[in-house]
Amino acid sequence: MNQPVEAAAFASQADTQITDKKARYSAGVLKYRQMGYWDADYLPKDTDTLCLFRITPQEGVDPVEAAAAVAGESSTATWTVVWTDRLTACDSYRAKAYKVEPVPGMPGQYFAWVAYDIILFEEGSIANMTASLIGNVFSFKPLKAARLEDIRVPVAYVKTFKGPPTGLVVERERLDKFGRPLLGATTKPKLTTRTSTRSPSCTGATASCT
Repeated sequence: MNQPVEAAAFASQADTQITDKKARYSAGVLKYRQMGYWDADYLPKDTDTLCLFRITPQEGVDPVEAAAAVAGESSTATWTVVWTDRLTACDSYRAKAYKVEPVPGMPGQYFAWVAYDIILFEEGSIANMTASLIGNVFSFKPLKAARLEDIRVPVAYVKTFKGPPTGLVVERERLDKFGRPLLGATTKPKLTTRTSTRSPSCTGATASCT
């Protein structure tokens, strides 16, 4: 098993994954480890994306449940069971926290290893992958603090990135700008401004960059 001694102690005191389908998909709130987001026997595949999180659980939340919560909220979990879970191959789409260790010299902090199947992410999309991995985790209530320490992106996923459709030379030719950096800007505020006020500011920004 991958469990360190401390994590195993927490896991032995709590409910394990519910495998009975009727019980698993009955309406109600379940613990993340009961929903299948903790698997101490899981062996990561070469095609898995692996993340190492440093987490500080809230008082009363054990590190195994906190790690399972991170796995759930960064993949397919909802705070309550919904029937639409059964419309997908949810066992494959679930991220799996598989290892928890205390951070040396930092009481109350833990390293949590989480594996994500390659089918969870859109091909060739860093935005899709990072939105899943970090989108909901850092303001998550069971955690006092969270930090994404490292990511292992599998070669199989890297190969789905075909590169930009054009290069810098083509972009300079389109803009007819050479011999200086290309600058970009976002006008603030992005919302609530009228066209009549936005247009002059955009025009002024464009003029200052030409």
